[in-house]
Amino acid sequence: MAKLRLMITKGNPIRYISHLDFAGTLERVVRRAKLPAAYSEGFNPHMKMAFASALAVGVTSEAEYMDLELTEELELDRLKEQIVSQLPEGIELKAAQYVHQPSKALMALVNLAVYEIVVPLLNDAAWDVIENSVQNFNSEVEVIYTKQTPKGRRELDIKEYLAEPAVAKPLQDNPHQVSINLAIKIMPNGSIKPVEVLAALIENFGMPVDKNAALIHRSGLFITDGKVRRSPLEVQ
Repeated sequence: MAKLRLMITKGNPIRYISHLDFAGTLERVVRRAKLPAAYSEGFNPHMKMAFASALAVGVTSEAEYMDLELTEELELDRLKEQIVSQLPEGIELKAAQYVHQPSKALMALVNLAVYEIVVPLLNDAAWDVIENSVQNFNSEVEVIYTKQTPKGRRELDIKEYLAEPAVAKPLQDNPHQVSINLAIKIMPNGSIKPVEVLAALIENFGMPVDKNAALIHRSGLFITDGKVRRSPLEVQ
């Protein structure tokens, strides 16, 4: 048995597919690439594959991570060629390597997600209004967001989930859009979505942007101790 860790993208062409469909697409890639994937036992066996953190519908990513268990270890360059030959538009293979066994599950390792939100300004709003919104948000010790779930309303403190202050800057090629960078903790009790942080910036701090036109991109997933960030590929 061998465990293969893949770093892949989720690009614009597949921005609006669900995590379940994304996983299903990659399962078909593995089958078509004729990789010796391992399967669970029982009446309905499943391919042994696992992801670091599910990506919300509409969010693209530069660095998603997936573990795939194989029944045998193949030569890595050959294996990558087989995978790349079967990838659809919107998914790229950035890196692949074997992980020493036994190893912790990706979901137990990854505890930080970094996002960029690109969103247009409303009515050519002045930049100092944007700066004030972000500064006021960052200066608050607590920012409560009310989340509607199937089990009812739930209040979350957004600041509990932010590893760093939010950063906003105008896009160099389009001054009518703002880029908001967030570093969000992934904790045992869950996390906060970047769109929920954006909602709080708009509703609680008057940020004049069009939430419905926001494009969200996950630029990285990391393992951190609060000081150093490491890629899941660095952890064996």
